[in-house]
Amino acid sequence: MESSTEKGRRGEELASQYLEEQGWEVLARNWREGHAEVDLVVRREEVLAFVEVKSRFTRVCGHPLESLTPRKRREVERVARAWLRRRGRGEAQPARTVRFDAVSVDISRGGDAVVCHLPDAWRIGDP
Repeated sequence: MESSTEKGRRGEELASQYLEEQGWEVLARNWREGHAEVDLVVRREEVLAFVEVKSRFTRVCGHPLESLTPRKRREVERVARAWLRRRGRGEAQPARTVRFDAVSVDISRGGDAVVCHLPDAWRIGDP
């Protein structure tokens, strides 16, 4: 039986595969700043997205923001700032748009995974 951590990692892998199929390039996975992390950093053309992945265990996809608390959003924002300071400036073509996305992955027993991508899920300073 899979632990919650294993299911979460599998959800992140499925989210990564889905985004790559949609034309996104995965630049980083589980990028950390201190104790905080962002699940995925992805880029497509001039858009750079910091992605929080939430794995679900029911058939209902649900809205990813349901489990993205203001505290978690602030944490992802802090990690994103650190990533941009350390890595973002070294890119040949800097991103014109930086945003925060959420991906929900429904991993139901015996069924196929259902991936829901919510682009621009929140903005800095949203409550």
